[in-house]
This record gives sequence, C-alpha cells and structure tokens, in this order.
Amino acid sequence: MKIDFKDEALKYLEDKIPAGSTVILTTDDGSNKYSSLGGSCAIGDKFQLVILKDADPKYTVPIENNAGYKMSTEEQYTDFFTAGLNISLLHNALALKDNSGILDGALSVVDWRDVKPETDEQRHDKMVKLGNQIC
Repeated sequence: MKIDFKDEALKYLEDKIPAGSTVILTTDDGSNKYSSLGGSCAIGDKFQLVILKDADPKYTVPIENNAGYKMSTEEQYTDFFTAGLNISLLHNALALKDNSGILDGALSVVDWRDVKPETDEQRHDKMVKLGNQIC
C-alpha cells in the first residue's frame, strides 16, 4: 500500500508529526482503541493519523509514503482505500483522498506517544456521549 503526501500537506504537518515517527492510519469511528467516536454515522468516513511511541502489533500493513514516516494500517481498513491514496490540504484541513474521491475532508492528527489507554468502560462512556452529539 502506498500514500502520497502532497506538498501543502507536508508543510502543514511539519510541526505536528516529527520526522521518522511511527504513524498509523486508522478510522475514527469507535472501532479501535484510538477512537472515542461512536455511532453508525461515523463508520468508514472518519479517519485519523495517530502518532505512536512504538509500533502497534495489530497494524501490520505497511504504508509506503513520501513523508518519511514509519507508517502502517490494520488489514481490516484496507478495504476503504483504492489506488491513488493521498493526503492533501483542503480549506486549511487535511483531506484523505483516493481515486474514488474524498474519503475524509477533515483528517485528524492525534499524538498517542504519551497517552495512557482508557479502560473499556471509560471508552464506552465517552463513545455514548459523543455518539449522541454527532449522529
């Protein structure tokens, strides 16, 4: 799998993701430990770049990229992406696109290098609260 960071996206990310970082591309729909969003309206249309201190063993699909990140995703998410995967800047926000069009016009960047994971109960409570607000 390959992703192309457009020049304007690289410039935008210069002070957000340190060079050489371990980064995963994942959904932001409540389906993984990196997301507190919940609700069927978020499935497959919200994504995030998550900066990690160490690689996550669940994210085994490497993503070749021109940003110099050690980047990967989880096998289950590869169905969302087609050829031409790229990240650009659109209206001063990151946009995740592929040949099918815009996958997410507000791709978030989340720094998990110093985050203590939530318990399942904490995550569930947060998902219920946020899910009621976004769906």
